[in-house]
Amino acid sequence: MSLDVPTLVGERCVLRALVPADAESLRRHADDEAVWRNLFEGFPRPYTLEAAQEWCGPERDELFGLVWGIEVEHNVVGCIGLRPDHAGLRCNAEIGYWLGQAFWRRGIASEALDLVTHWAWAMRPELTRLYAPIFAWNEGSQAVARKAGYTLEAHLPQSAIKAGRVIDRVQYAAYRRNVV
Repeated sequence: MSLDVPTLVGERCVLRALVPADAESLRRHADDEAVWRNLFEGFPRPYTLEAAQEWCGPERDELFGLVWGIEVEHNVVGCIGLRPDHAGLRCNAEIGYWLGQAFWRRGIASEALDLVTHWAWAMRPELTRLYAPIFAWNEGSQAVARKAGYTLEAHLPQSAIKAGRVIDRVQYAAYRRNVV
């Protein structure tokens, strides 16, 4: 069962709930080596239509939290998600995002991150910290986080596995106290 996902409208993109009709566009943009290399283990490669249909369907596990499709020019070209932590850490939420390579360096991902961040501050009063774990080599995602007002919080050596290799991550965060 998926969660109710509000529609968020920006100048460059619309963030909205995924629907089954988004599967082909999502597959086309996700089945890219450059996208895959920057996403955590578990993101399938190749990214098949079946995987996209499952992700866009109502059966997506609530453990993923809120997931928005990033719509540009009437097609979903990426995703952004917000997953609150649990129990004593519930004032924190992880944010993750990806965008099809054809849409990189156009301000779309940073706008999507900004939209979700502002929505979280407005609608989730229990949240005080949003964090984005990013592979250390992924300068593009780090730039997206900085542009959206996130600051480098930590260097996390040897903290993830990608394609069978132990790799470093960095973590960017935004704090409610910095909201004006």
